[in-house]
Amino acid sequence: MRNDSNDLMEMSQAAYEVNGEKIKLSPIIVKKYLVSGDANKVTDQEVMMFIKLCQYQKLNPFLREAYLIKYGNSPATLVTGKDTFTKRAANSKVSNGYEAGVIVLNLNKVIEFRNGTFYMHDEEELLGGWAKAYRKDKEHPVEISVNLNEYEGKKKDGTLNANWTQRPGTMIRKVALVQALREAFPEDFEGMYSPEEIGVEDHHLDTKKISIKEEIKKANEVEPIPQPAQKEQKEYIFSLGKTKGLVEGEGKGADISKLKEFTLQFGYNLSNLTYEEANDLLNKLEKYELKKEETVIEVEAETIEQLGDEPF
Repeated sequence: MRNDSNDLMEMSQAAYEVNGEKIKLSPIIVKKYLVSGDANKVTDQEVMMFIKLCQYQKLNPFLREAYLIKYGNSPATLVTGKDTFTKRAANSKVSNGYEAGVIVLNLNKVIEFRNGTFYMHDEEELLGGWAKAYRKDKEHPVEISVNLNEYEGKKKDGTLNANWTQRPGTMIRKVALVQALREAFPEDFEGMYSPEEIGVEDHHLDTKKISIKEEIKKANEVEPIPQPAQKEQKEYIFSLGKTKGLVEGEGKGADISKLKEFTLQFGYNLSNLTYEEANDLLNKLEKYELKKEETVIEVEAETIEQLGDEPF
């Protein structure tokens, strides 16, 4: 007997075409490759909403035209890539262009609708943003104006996030523009929201394109097994260690404790060296010089042994 979860998973799958490219989306693909944040926390319903939005609006999430954002147990956020709105408006057959800017309380204390985003931060006050979207089949444009304080993106502690602190004019202009475009062209933008409207910091969103084939290839790549150190390398390490005063005695009975300590400081295990580690250790041994005090102690010990117990 089928359960609701299986039915939901099947309903969530989609196959469609965007600009000649075939797109296939499933809950597994979305959770593995397309979630920004905590992929293990996203729900099946949130995944389904994301897939259906992409399918309905012909968005290619692999080109970062749409994002599913999930952090902790908060509801997921669906946002559209920053260039998707303007690209679609430019390609629309019924679009006749748009205008957008900021609303400023200027030096004369007069509210001014200004093109672009320029205003004097220290002397003028930014109040909001405005936009007009024109259609060839409509006599009048869709006009939108928005208040700055309704859309300022804030962090959990209540302070403004980096985007709204550093470029508030750009942000509020974009909010007004996407709202005007969505109202003027509902068939092209219904259900699509920009990061600026939702309060998402877009510089946290990965813009790198995703290739499923490349991701699968990387996942299937096997790390090469490190080659163990060769007998000749080990013999040279022992010989060089003896020359440098880190090995005392001969053969299996030799004291190699100093050589072990020397090796350990580089994160290597003397009894389990790889080929590359052995080469690196040999290089370090060649550069190693005994400290003066170590040399003096050894010389004194040898002198005492040679003199024996006879008094001066």
